Amino acid sequence: MRFAPVAAALSLILVTTASVTSAGERVPDPRAAQLIALGQAALKNGDTQGAIDAFEAAFAVDPAYTPIFLDLAEAARQDGLQGKAIAYYREALQREPDNFAAISGEGEALVERGALDKAQRNLSRLESLCGTSCPETQALQQRIAAGPPARLAVDSGEENTVTN
Repeated sequence: MRFAPVAAALSLILVTTASVTSAGERVPDPRAAQLIALGQAALKNGDTQGAIDAFEAAFAVDPAYTPIFLDLAEAARQDGLQGKAIAYYREALQREPDNFAAISGEGEALVERGALDKAQRNLSRLESLCGTSCPETQALQQRIAAGPPARLAVDSGEENTVTN
């Protein structure tokens, strides 16, 4: 009986500190962080396959760290694999439904595939979540305004400009 007030006070302290520590932004495993930095450097130098390898290794080390999917998606986009990038963005959105970078990135990849209506839905969602002045909204607005990229298709030796 004499320990009940002390136990109640200790449990209250534990609950408070546990909720405060879990509310902070998650940091990756240090080994994963090193691999992510290597991947970002490779991506900056145009080595998309090296970046993808580093990001996938980081994911193997720390599969719970959601921002790895954003890095994988960016590398896939730079490698011309918009479908794969969209899959990575959607995985990030399953884990964090209101991740502005994932919503914007998916929208940009959709524009690159020619799916302007779907990209417009992402823009509307971003505008409702963070407004028209947030960087992710502005980036997606600019990408939609620019439209899908023109691609050169070689057909029987002739070059044609094709838009998706």
